[in-house]
Amino acid sequence: MATQAAEGTIGKGMAFIRLGDGPPLVFLPGLSAHHRPPTGLDRWVQIKEIEPFSRRHETWWLQRPVGLDPDTTMSDLATNYADALHERFDVPVDVLGHSTGGSVALQLAADYPFAVRRLVLVSSGCRLGPGGREAQLQIAGLLRRDKPRRAGAVVMSMLAAGTVSRLAMECIGWVLGAAVMGKGDPDLLATINAEDAYDLTQRLDSIRMPVLLVGGERDAFYGGGVFEETASLLPYGRVVLCKGKGHMQAANPRVVREVLAFIEDAPGSDPN
Repeated sequence: MATQAAEGTIGKGMAFIRLGDGPPLVFLPGLSAHHRPPTGLDRWVQIKEIEPFSRRHETWWLQRPVGLDPDTTMSDLATNYADALHERFDVPVDVLGHSTGGSVALQLAADYPFAVRRLVLVSSGCRLGPGGREAQLQIAGLLRRDKPRRAGAVVMSMLAAGTVSRLAMECIGWVLGAAVMGKGDPDLLATINAEDAYDLTQRLDSIRMPVLLVGGERDAFYGGGVFEETASLLPYGRVVLCKGKGHMQAANPRVVREVLAFIEDAPGSDPN
């Protein structure tokens, strides 16, 4: 590794982890138990998520702000990121959004196109699928009722691609309990509420930068159809749909290859 991880906050108290050298790549993470700087196992997981990209890029893992208003919208979150990017960078940068982070990243590209050079969405699209919306509202409700084990079971089950693996992941989520989604941090609940109202379908034709979507055909939060629809409505969108896969992580080797090829202007691999 060229450099050790640097950590701190920028913008509106947004925690960051910076790793690697080279052209900048800003990584917007998915839902998390809280928006404070990650520690312990959580920090290790987040670093592992960005480590493959940091071998060739200065990669910024950038969390959403702490202390969100309960009525925060995706546009509000996009503004937070636009301000943070303006504070740190003088030029548009490549942005990778994973899951809910992809929702915010797409909103950022629509509202602040000058901030984004190229956009990558991993396991994310222009809106949640019906299953994803229902699951996230269920998770929020369970956390509000102090049922972290049941919330963890729902979250983990949604990561799987098939019936058997879903049951196994559900059991793991139950065992892990609050380690998965915490105990109902207000920032998590505000983000879920913002994503419930999020739908950029009607604005996709205004997003003019190149956009790559990489997702699993069996993604329980979105579904392959949402990925394909999102890409088809973007003027410069392309989708890589991975057969038989569920809610993919950004550190998946297939995802890493596609992302690096895309942001470095090299041809990607055959999506099939």
